[in-house]
Amino acid sequence: MAAPMRKDDGRLAATETRIAALDLPKGGFSAAARADALKRLKATGLPGRRDEYWKYTNPADFVAVEAPEAALFVADEAPFFGAVDRLTLVFEDGVFNAEASDDPALAGVEITRLAETARTDIHWAKELYGVLEARGQTPVARPFATLNTAAATDGLLIRVSGKAARPVHLVYRHGSPTSDAILHHCVKVEPGGELTLLESGPAAARFNKVLEVDVAEGGRFHHVRAQGRDHERRAITHIFARIAEGALFKSFTLTVNGQMTRNECVLEIVGDDAVAHVAGAALGDGASGRFLHDDTVFITHDAVGCESRQVFKKVLKNGATGVFQGKILVKPGAQKTDGYQISQSLLLDEDSQFLAKPELEIYADDVQCSHGSTTGAIDETALFYLRSRGVPKEEATALLILSFLADAIAEIEDERLVDDIVSRLEAWLARRKG
Repeated sequence: MAAPMRKDDGRLAATETRIAALDLPKGGFSAAARADALKRLKATGLPGRRDEYWKYTNPADFVAVEAPEAALFVADEAPFFGAVDRLTLVFEDGVFNAEASDDPALAGVEITRLAETARTDIHWAKELYGVLEARGQTPVARPFATLNTAAATDGLLIRVSGKAARPVHLVYRHGSPTSDAILHHCVKVEPGGELTLLESGPAAARFNKVLEVDVAEGGRFHHVRAQGRDHERRAITHIFARIAEGALFKSFTLTVNGQMTRNECVLEIVGDDAVAHVAGAALGDGASGRFLHDDTVFITHDAVGCESRQVFKKVLKNGATGVFQGKILVKPGAQKTDGYQISQSLLLDEDSQFLAKPELEIYADDVQCSHGSTTGAIDETALFYLRSRGVPKEEATALLILSFLADAIAEIEDERLVDDIVSRLEAWLARRKG
């Protein structure tokens, strides 16, 4: 007689099935990290709705062996960040497209592809690939990132030794309605180095991406990405970053539409006087299909005199769902910490919802930390004021939405990128008529 199935047996069986369906890369400098990740994944299993950090977002689409189909979306707008002189590298359904990409030569920056390192046992990225991901598994397990480390087929390895003359722009294209892409990027910013990394596009029907960033002393890393307007794409992304003394890390994400998006960001501040900002603006319309957008952020302060900011804004309508889970952890000895966290949503109807779980955990006594979360509707007084001065209702609503999102967009330092983001939001709001 067979033994009764335990509660976790089903989860582990689903994980084994998922792993068995993958063509796992072999060899190269990343082999040991991949083997370790596979071992960890088999021990923890992929998540389910009973997991604390997945109770708001159903991960079933990413546990299933086959990727759900996603109809292709034909964009009717100019490429993102077109006003910026940038080095463009293109991935189509998770495969690097050399013909569509620029020559990766850039002064002060070394770029290689993960897929080309299968026979390379010695590589600078050996000290980074899978390392920050593994550190980021505590205290909360992030199994899809572990799956990524084990199974990523491609990605970029970027080492920055000086100030990059141009931003590096990763363009993701979605060409097959059943594509399933897993990409893993590593960025190492050497002492005093500086890089702006741009990302845009839907990537695939189902997309799993990990970005590991190590910013050394005095380094500066700027990150701006735009996810939209494809209605049916699904994406889980992770950023793992380690920020050293006097370094700066800034990341902003714009998300418009998409059936399901989960962006996780795990930052570890390990050097004194370091700065880490992470922000996001999401605009979701459930009329195009299910819309769920989940930002999950965990920032650890483990040094003196550091600053962190989390600023997330969501605008939701027609049954769209927004989720924010954010935490600031201040370890013992991390005195003079300045930690700030705000998550806000603007609900344009009663069918949409926003679920927030802000957290602070502090073990130092000379700190300044705060968090807040609010949900509300359009300010009728402000709307009346604008209309009383001749502004049509739809235009007035769009102005108030842009004003609401402004705090998150303000985290972008480059004004050209700000102008691009704002102009697209204006166009999308015009199409959606507020």
